[in-house]
Amino acid sequence: MHGRLGQKVIVIVGGTSGLGLAAVRACIREGASVVAVGRDAEKIRTLEIELKNRGTVLRGDATDPSTAERAISAAVNAHGGFDGLYHVAGGSGRRRGDGPLHEISDDGWQFTQDINLKSLFHSNRAAVREFLHRKTRGSIVNCGSVLGYSPSPAFFPTHAYAAAKAAVLGLTRSAAAYYASYGIRLNVLAPGLVATPMSDRAQANPEILEFIRTKQPLDGGRIGQPEDLDSAVVWLLSDESKFVTGQVIAVDGGWSVSEGQRPWADAGTSRRQR
Repeated sequence: MHGRLGQKVIVIVGGTSGLGLAAVRACIREGASVVAVGRDAEKIRTLEIELKNRGTVLRGDATDPSTAERAISAAVNAHGGFDGLYHVAGGSGRRRGDGPLHEISDDGWQFTQDINLKSLFHSNRAAVREFLHRKTRGSIVNCGSVLGYSPSPAFFPTHAYAAAKAAVLGLTRSAAAYYASYGIRLNVLAPGLVATPMSDRAQANPEILEFIRTKQPLDGGRIGQPEDLDSAVVWLLSDESKFVTGQVIAVDGGWSVSEGQRPWADAGTSRRQR
């Protein structure tokens, strides 16, 4: 099969909706065989029909260490190998008690760490173990967030989530340094605000939408779409990025370099008046 990922077998944890689903489709288009992991039975059935013989869809909880292990075994047994992992699974703990530091409940903290960091730890560990066992090179791409290093106190003060995503950066970069000589690469994609089920609250808030107009000013100032990350995902999983490891690549519409306070034209006027 031709394509930038031709002959590769990719596991995507969190691959049945949002960013992960878009990535599954992108990897398939680029010639990969894919094992996608998700929790929702209906979404799994729908994706199974879509993928046909190009992929396998498994139901599992990403916080369970056996889930990633089963997915990697499926990649090897059903598709003949294992070349890359994209970990997307995660989410907001806002409804469970995440928020500003002084308001975070113990349950909110633990839940948020589990779904965002514990799950990623399990998948990354399983992937590295498999690469070492097979004595093969491989690529791991972890989905982080700009909130891990570029906070938004007015609209996104979920400090447990920010802590988990900051830890993703630390784990990824530390592991990238350790395993580089084995040919195992680890990188992070850090999206800004993207239109996924997780961001429904933000998408329905006119104040946040106005904030995003200047905080993510690229392409007219908008919320990102899952497909905006696809090219970066494919590149990092492909041999085109074989000399890249330990990097944090922001696909954020300009979030991390923008103020997000007022329209650019007004800001320019203010600068001229100073």
